[in-house]
Amino acid sequence: MSLFKRSVVSEITSHGGVVFSTLLIVWVSVLLVRLLGEAAAGNIGANVVMGLAALSTITAMPIILLVSLFIAVLTTVTRNYRESEMVVWFASGLSLTDWLKPVLTVAVPVAVVAAWFTMVAAPWSYRQIGEYRDRYEQRSDLSKVTAGQFVESEGGRRVFFAEDPAQPNQDLGVVFARLIDPQWHSIITAHSAHTEVMPNGDRFVVLDRGHRYDLKLGTPEIRLVNFEHYGLRLESRSSKDPIAEAKEKADSSSKARTTRQLVVDNTAESWSQVMWRISMPLAALNLALLAIPLGAVNPRLGRSGDLLIAALVAMLYMNLINLSRAWIGDGKLSFGLGVWAIHALVLGLFALLLLHRLRVKAPKPDKP
Repeated sequence: MSLFKRSVVSEITSHGGVVFSTLLIVWVSVLLVRLLGEAAAGNIGANVVMGLAALSTITAMPIILLVSLFIAVLTTVTRNYRESEMVVWFASGLSLTDWLKPVLTVAVPVAVVAAWFTMVAAPWSYRQIGEYRDRYEQRSDLSKVTAGQFVESEGGRRVFFAEDPAQPNQDLGVVFARLIDPQWHSIITAHSAHTEVMPNGDRFVVLDRGHRYDLKLGTPEIRLVNFEHYGLRLESRSSKDPIAEAKEKADSSSKARTTRQLVVDNTAESWSQVMWRISMPLAALNLALLAIPLGAVNPRLGRSGDLLIAALVAMLYMNLINLSRAWIGDGKLSFGLGVWAIHALVLGLFALLLLHRLRVKAPKPDKP
């Protein structure tokens, strides 16, 4: 490999590593804030926040790789123009087309990795996330209660709060609960609670030594009940195994299904997902090539405008892919046309821009 190609590959790899690390840190930081908020609200378990963050990061990896590659190639080409290194390369007999091979040397492996994430890793991650969330939703109200946190269920009609158990044989310590039905609003307090499973499979939370206050809104009617044991029905036995139901529901999502399953389904929605998975590695290659003419700037002029145009072109490309995906899902566009039309259009744009950059303008004739 020549000195030129080695330097270009090394610089693109270096810039790509910096951009990839930055985007990954930003993504994980935002994701952790969101997941911790869901854990505080009781929507997910606090013990699986890191696991869900890792799985969600895998699903976003194709986009992160694609954007990192585009920015790395764009900044490398722009820097060479800005610092007049391109003048040296052009004087050595090289042209802008000589950038194709070193850029593709980096872009092709990145596209292969993005294809693996899109085709294999991301669907598996979506299945794991879906299965966990479904299993968590099927857990009883008591199993979702975390000491020191308020937990809602049934759309807010039930609210639980519990303290840590005082005795080893207790599931929960002091319990506070608010129940709402069409006629009565009830507030229940108890010293402790535990779960019991009936012979028919129904689950109950049994509150020990407490009080129940019933209020009928709009009337002065009120009831006060003291109890030694009070049972609240949590859920009924399902005809299917909860884990099997969770897997079945997760697999119904097109994002969670394997590419082979999507092809076998042969529906508009499944083909739109297949188009998206194929488009990610192709978009990585196209954007890497498109960054070569877009990064060719005049060092005497400001570079903000050129970078803004490059960013807008990349955003337009991704939006067109999403639009094609939606049209295929709605049956407005055939898969055979939608899977290659946008990429062919962008590839043609790259060829036109490259020819424009390569074209040498004839000198203007002197005025008499």
